[in-house]
Amino acid sequence: MAQKLKVFTSLWAMQPHDQSGDILSLEDVCAKVAGAGFDGLAIDLGASDVATAHAVRPHLEANGLTPLIVAFPKTVESLRETLVMAKDFGSPFVDVIGQVTPLTVEGMIPVIRAWMDMADEIGMPIQFESHRNCITNDLYTTLTLLDAIPEMRMCADLSHFVVDREFWYPLSARDMGLISRILQRSDSFQGRVASRQQIQLQLDFPQNQKWVGLFKGWWREGLTDWRTRSDGDCVFLCELGPPEYAMTGPDGKEMSSRWDESLQIKSWVQDIWQDLGGDT
Repeated sequence: MAQKLKVFTSLWAMQPHDQSGDILSLEDVCAKVAGAGFDGLAIDLGASDVATAHAVRPHLEANGLTPLIVAFPKTVESLRETLVMAKDFGSPFVDVIGQVTPLTVEGMIPVIRAWMDMADEIGMPIQFESHRNCITNDLYTTLTLLDAIPEMRMCADLSHFVVDREFWYPLSARDMGLISRILQRSDSFQGRVASRQQIQLQLDFPQNQKWVGLFKGWWREGLTDWRTRSDGDCVFLCELGPPEYAMTGPDGKEMSSRWDESLQIKSWVQDIWQDLGGDT
């Protein structure tokens, strides 16, 4: 099977999509996203709801966009309904940001396995996103889970781990190795640049370039590894969140255009993919 890169953006990131603060209609969001050459739109059920997912669906279909369902299950069983909905929508997988958070790894293992068994039963693949305030909150805990559950697959949003661990720059060889272990277990990737203090940096500020370079290197590493072990579509989600993810000045306005930045990340990742010999 041929390998294809599919670049998505997020509905959450489009409300609003830039410093204007304008909230586009769902119809206009989908037209803008498709017109910019994105392949799909992530529907974040933590930032919106099922009603919004159903409302945006016809506009996705009209614009040839693939939906990606992002779930925030608060109980083990509550994921079931989302998996069924995602299968009906045609989502390539469900990105799980699990809100069931036992205090120990021993307590987490049966939760992860229950969700994986549920996904197998329904026939809807799942990936566990690296994310704060969820079951994969901490890098060390997540690595321990991956060791305990060899079938567990990740969606790598490394921005959360950079903030979580407050990594010094440059990262040590040990810390770089830990991130490599996450990338090797990841079947999709997300685009946002963080520092040890901030979850989402402006891409063109001079002081942020060392972090931009770090993340571009990780995206290249992740895509390179993915190509050695996978076939089909590789999903890369540009997810630049609105305030308060996006930093604002004293006037309350964002300090950069997230829409332009999402296009920049899209271009970077497509260039990396083509440099690796892939088709977009």
